[in-house]
Amino acid sequence: MRLLKIVPDNTNIGFVKLRGWAFGLTALLTVAAGVLVGVRGLNLGVDFVGGLSIEAKFHGPAPLDDIRTRIDRLGVGDAQLQLAGSPDTVTIRLPLPPVHDEGATNALVAKVQGALTPDNVILPFNQVDTVSGKVSEELIGKGIFAVVAAVFCIALFGIVRFEWQFGVATFISIFHDVLMTLGFFALTNFEFDLNIVAAVLTIIGYSINDKIVIDDRIRENLRKYRQMPLGELIDLSVNETLPRTVMTSLTILLALLSLLLFGGHVLRGFTAAMMLGVVVGTYSSIYVSSSLLISLGLDRSRFRQMAEAGDKKKAARARAERIGPKD
Repeated sequence: MRLLKIVPDNTNIGFVKLRGWAFGLTALLTVAAGVLVGVRGLNLGVDFVGGLSIEAKFHGPAPLDDIRTRIDRLGVGDAQLQLAGSPDTVTIRLPLPPVHDEGATNALVAKVQGALTPDNVILPFNQVDTVSGKVSEELIGKGIFAVVAAVFCIALFGIVRFEWQFGVATFISIFHDVLMTLGFFALTNFEFDLNIVAAVLTIIGYSINDKIVIDDRIRENLRKYRQMPLGELIDLSVNETLPRTVMTSLTILLALLSLLLFGGHVLRGFTAAMMLGVVVGTYSSIYVSSSLLISLGLDRSRFRQMAEAGDKKKAARARAERIGPKD
């Protein structure tokens, strides 16, 4: 029985020849994502903006206009309503009561329950979350710091392990991956909360894993094929790692697809972010990160010197083995 091979043996795709189109598409998508985030903004969850978040389920489609009218009559502040994955489930966001204690919060939840009961709301509410304004500010700061620190440390690792061109290329491609994820959330208006920050960090980890595998193969081939043109060498390295890249991405996407279909709306935003991140990360690893090494002017002399030094050591070791130990 023959094994299934998604990527045939001896695949030779000219990725470097397409780098002009890839760079143009990457720049266009990055600018578009930045504009979306700047103009539309992110639908920040209660984790980041503070307040009270109530998820209510109804027996039929949720009457949003009537719900807003009933809550406005309570005089508890401006209510923000959003469907939560299905027409019969709605998320209600309210500012916290002036007195931030459990009793006041429970009283506010009871008021909302009383106002919505005539609409056949299913009680108790699916979910009730409370975050103070001070805590939300701390969460925003820590979330931004975590993402920035992760990208910076990964770029630094690339510089230390390989050459500065590898680190810069990795930074640019990961920045693109993160910004594309943020642009997706600005476009779809999915709720952006701490779960999505975790998804972004996971995407960064996946992207760097894929990029390091390709970079390591490029480094090996730089020592092995010392006279091969850099463009051909990068194509060879990417094609050699392509089966591993494609199989890893497909298996992850299949797992995420099952989570998207059967995980419920609570995990929908997280799963959608992960799926987008895998696709974008794979694209940037193959078409952007490796080809950027040419544009950044990768110097091959250091790798050639390392290979020659290794050859001298091997030759010296071989001579010593032929001569044998001295009496």
